[in-house]
Amino acid sequence: MDINDVTDRVLGAAVEVHRRLGPGLLESVCSACLAAEMTNRGLHFQREWALPVTYGELRLDCGYRLDFLVEGQVVVELKAEAALQPIDTAQLLTYLRLGGFPVGLLINFNSPYLGEGAVRRLVNRYQGAKPAEGR
Repeated sequence: MDINDVTDRVLGAAVEVHRRLGPGLLESVCSACLAAEMTNRGLHFQREWALPVTYGELRLDCGYRLDFLVEGQVVVELKAEAALQPIDTAQLLTYLRLGGFPVGLLINFNSPYLGEGAVRRLVNRYQGAKPAEGR
């Protein structure tokens, strides 16, 4: 599946969840509902995907977990906060770089609507990226 198709389908699923639930819920609730909606739409994903950190020859299992890894290529990071912060963007970019993933979606469900400011699509521009072997 083309990466743009994947991100479009994930965003469609997120909009549907937000439309039905509205803002103000815990991130864990939004995550469970998004998982159900992505399943309904035929997307393959892993929840709480473990992301190791490699430093030289040292592999550290630090407990970093991606909210979702969709179709093996798109990282989805969920938030339920008043507004997305620069640290949220930095976190997702770090996940993309460490995992060697091409694209990530940052979605804040605690927003009146999922539009500008509540959703960010980020691209990994790190040229030396190699896919991580998480679990």
